[in-house]
Amino acid sequence: MISTTDQATLSLRLKSNRVTADTGLISVLIMELGQLLREQTEVQDGPSPAPSSIPALQKAQATAGLMGLTGASTGMTGPTTVPAAGSVTALSPAPKVASPTAKEGNQGIDKTNAICKHCQASIRYTGNTTNLRAHLQRHHADKLASPQPKKTRDPTQTTLDNTTSKLPSNSVRAQKITESVVHYICKGLCPYSVVENTGFHLMINTLDPRYVIPTRSYMTDKAVPRMYDKVKDSVKSALSSVPRVALTFDGWTSRATEAFVTITCHYVNEEWELMSYVLQTRAMHESHTGSNIAELLKAALEEWDLVSKDPAIVTDNAANMSVAAELAGMLHFRCFAHTLNLASQRVLKLPAVAHLLGCVRRISTFFKRSTTASHVLRQKQKLLELPEHKLITDVVTRWNSAHDMLERFLEQQPAVSAALLSNELRKTEKEVCTLCESDITSAEEIVDAMKPMKIATLVMSKESSPTLSVVAPLHAQLIQDFQESRADTLALPFLPDDEREEIYLRITAEARRIQELFQEEAEVIPGEEDNHVEDKDDIPASPPPKKKKDLCCLADLLGSTYSAGPTVRHRTTQAQAEEEMSRYKEAPPLSLAEGSPLSWWKEHQNEYPLMSRLAKVYLCIPGTSVSSERVFSTAGDIVTAQRSVLSSKHVDQLLFLNKNLKS
Repeated sequence: MISTTDQATLSLRLKSNRVTADTGLISVLIMELGQLLREQTEVQDGPSPAPSSIPALQKAQATAGLMGLTGASTGMTGPTTVPAAGSVTALSPAPKVASPTAKEGNQGIDKTNAICKHCQASIRYTGNTTNLRAHLQRHHADKLASPQPKKTRDPTQTTLDNTTSKLPSNSVRAQKITESVVHYICKGLCPYSVVENTGFHLMINTLDPRYVIPTRSYMTDKAVPRMYDKVKDSVKSALSSVPRVALTFDGWTSRATEAFVTITCHYVNEEWELMSYVLQTRAMHESHTGSNIAELLKAALEEWDLVSKDPAIVTDNAANMSVAAELAGMLHFRCFAHTLNLASQRVLKLPAVAHLLGCVRRISTFFKRSTTASHVLRQKQKLLELPEHKLITDVVTRWNSAHDMLERFLEQQPAVSAALLSNELRKTEKEVCTLCESDITSAEEIVDAMKPMKIATLVMSKESSPTLSVVAPLHAQLIQDFQESRADTLALPFLPDDEREEIYLRITAEARRIQELFQEEAEVIPGEEDNHVEDKDDIPASPPPKKKKDLCCLADLLGSTYSAGPTVRHRTTQAQAEEEMSRYKEAPPLSLAEGSPLSWWKEHQNEYPLMSRLAKVYLCIPGTSVSSERVFSTAGDIVTAQRSVLSSKHVDQLLFLNKNLKS
């Protein structure tokens, strides 16, 4: 039988938890009542145990805890922390009540129960959140499922990104990135202020947020000058080992009306490759007289350690350049492309030619200026199935632009005539008229006559192959093209027989002189007369046999007159040079379409040791000063209207690095 005390305790507990009479609750009650009956039967004859020591009651509490009703822990010291969303604010500790086991007068917090903030129910706390979460899922599922507001991150909160340490400026990684930025500025002709650009900052921060972008003043005063000094030392080291260098020299005026002079350097390296460098682009505020230019050339030779390299110089045909080269003591060559330009300009100034060029120039300018005419021309080009090319207007200082203008006009002449005769253009423009048949014929004759001059200019403008050796053949060929009779094809068809033989003798003497200088530099052992050179074909393959003892007396007697063994034939440098020249004249000519002079000499340098040295000395000299003139185009992209106040020092550094930095 269940005692009255146990019944009251059970009834009071059920009432406090507000348990509904569902199927689960009935099962719990049946199990709990059965366990109490068995325990009551076992303890009828003994003393009544303390309520806290009844195992049946503890088991019932544990069973009820599984249902999410009660707990059995006294470890809660404050507000219950529940990991489930919404449970932290939905449950709170029970109010202060008198503990049945506490001493009299001692009041504290009930640590065994939590009060639900939604329904004010008391839930047993057992040291974990199982009961609490079960209560929320059973009675407050809507509250538990409602989304909780996301916690916004404080902008000032320290994160992994902003705690990453910045790269020191002297670290290897930072220095490499800085050098890459210098490459980007110099090779791309970008202004120094690009490091302050917002897009540039975004790109660098995306690639490596640890890198600290240098300031504009740092790039101007330190980074670019440091790269300039580094590349300059590399260029000077490369020039120190070459036997001869050739220079090109020319002047130009910037957009800021500041005069500059540019010097380029050329040589043939050990691999028989033609190398080119831009040495300097310096401002020249003095008058461009021959003496002032000579002083500038001497200073450049001293700065680049080229005085001992027997430098040659190529300039235009101006008189002051010839005087400067003579005062500087340098071998002077006139630019062949400039000579072609002067000859072509004289042809274009002929009255008939100038009149024809004026008519074509007005037509091309009209189509370039008028949008309606340009639209009509494109329609006629499509109708006549012609290439949709625009007309070209010539530049007075460039004769080949006049050739290109006439050639393009003849290509588009049917479309141009149809467009000028259309109603759309005849109503608005009456001054522009088409050319007559005789004018078209004259234009065709001028284009055909000037075509060899243009081809010669393009050939001479190459920088990757030697051009000095083709100046004389091209000059002779152009003269022959404008004459009715042509000379026979010989080894040197542009020279008479006597001049040809004189050239061969001069080449032989020059080869001997270079060989003697080379031997002096190599410090040949004293005592050898005439700088004897052994013929490789006459050197015995094996050492001479040993002298026999019975012939030693004969050797002592005749040894000074007769040698024991084959005679080693010695030849002078002059004889060797003559023999090489004889074999060189008999060698088959090099194909102009397939071969390169430098490649040929690379393959035959062992066969012609003396003449190969002479080839390096002369093939490094360019036939034109195009290399320095091409620097002007690059300089025009640097000294723009937005950068017209760029100092001459910075112009020199940027041009030097743009041309000499290796990608």
